[in-house]
Amino acid sequence: MIDSQKFIQRWLPFWTVLRRELSRFWGIKRQTILGPLLETYLYISIFGAALGSRIDELEGFRYIIFIIPGLLMMSFAINTFSNNSSSLLQQKIQRAIDDQLSSPVSNLELLMAFALGGLIRASVIVIIAFSTAKILIGDLPLEHFGLTILSFFLIGFFFAMAGVLVGLRAEKFDDLMLYQTFILQPLIFLGGVFYSASLLPDTFETLTRFNPVYYMINTLRYSMLGSSDVNPFLSLIVIACAGLILFGVNYRLFTKGYKLRA
Repeated sequence: MIDSQKFIQRWLPFWTVLRRELSRFWGIKRQTILGPLLETYLYISIFGAALGSRIDELEGFRYIIFIIPGLLMMSFAINTFSNNSSSLLQQKIQRAIDDQLSSPVSNLELLMAFALGGLIRASVIVIIAFSTAKILIGDLPLEHFGLTILSFFLIGFFFAMAGVLVGLRAEKFDDLMLYQTFILQPLIFLGGVFYSASLLPDTFETLTRFNPVYYMINTLRYSMLGSSDVNPFLSLIVIACAGLILFGVNYRLFTKGYKLRA
């Protein structure tokens, strides 16, 4: 039988850090939740109405349905990444991270609390966005529910670790915007959110296949629509391995106190 008191004592430090992360983004939910939801709604409305009326079908699906997996993945990835990177950088600037480093929280617990905070925030946004899309569109398929959850988890874990890594390396908020504006967003928009790579000329189709986000979008598209340009299971293995590599790098940096200790 599990000793409840020991169990609470064991996980209390981790829960304390995680609760701080949840309170941080929930306290400004108009910015962290309502803003991204409005952005997703506008994408659905504008692209669905403007392009959907001109493009009848794409890969056998209505255009608006075809782009929904990519829109959800884009919102999920950006919010997971931005939450973790900005939260960590903010604590570094305010030196609030010093209290956590000197507390009973282990490096592993601290790293996982940051990662889980971003995942929870992005998951809330995606659940509401999916529900909104289903209300607006009506017939929104979800072919492989279990695979959809697994895809979101592995993709989220990768971007959570990427956000932590950028937050560790960054020294000011301009550094975060540099990564998000010039690296993350171009990779997402050029990864096939609004189009199929098969429509591109051969040269650009080949370049698209070097974009890692392309495989994430298509894996999620397969799990929801049942159709994809890539092998979704092989993509999940690659995404999981990439996430674990980033986790290993972050854990080593946390252990060394890289840009955390003054």
